[in-house]
Amino acid sequence: MTDPEFLQATRSSYDAIAREYTDRHPDGLADSPVDRAMLASFAELAKDASPAPVADLGSGPGHVTARLHDLGVPVFGVDLSPGMVALAREAHPHLRFHVGSMTSLDLPDETLSGIVALYSLIHVPDDHLPATFAGFHRVLAPGGHVLLAFQTGERGGLHLTERFGHEIDLAYHWRPAHAVGALLAEAGLEIRATLLREPLEDEKRPRAFVLARRRGR
Repeated sequence: MTDPEFLQATRSSYDAIAREYTDRHPDGLADSPVDRAMLASFAELAKDASPAPVADLGSGPGHVTARLHDLGVPVFGVDLSPGMVALAREAHPHLRFHVGSMTSLDLPDETLSGIVALYSLIHVPDDHLPATFAGFHRVLAPGGHVLLAFQTGERGGLHLTERFGHEIDLAYHWRPAHAVGALLAEAGLEIRATLLREPLEDEKRPRAFVLARRRGR
């Protein structure tokens, strides 16, 4: 089956900028204690829920995967870009990283204790979110949690055709946190927390965090 055009464009764009992006953002959480606190809270919940692993979706250079590992969580990374996966494996050879898409997870049912997707959902168009979140529900074990982080605001977005001197074709989608929470609820996931933080010095938009849970049996 041929991937949708937005996946092909996102993959080729991140392949083109993988090295420069990784050099510029080796640890996207380094300057944000709020982001780190949310991830630490998620890690505690995931460890309590199940010994099953966590999937870091849109793992990029692998810094979130590595931080979860350091917090004692069994974890692996999944990224659409083979270039990003190669760099993550290079930087974190003790961890697992796979090429794949959050929109069609190649995982058995009920096999994850958690899903993290930090600042990667922004490349998925609105009309693909219901199926994506249904996939999250399918692969989560009962009691498993999802933590999403994304640039937020009124609906809209932008399209970049150049970054770091490379020609790209990369779309960004902005959404209010309540709209994402409503779609998670429609997929059968219970919203446990929603947090909004204001932009840091070099950021242009607020950040939203949405924590949800698949109900236990």
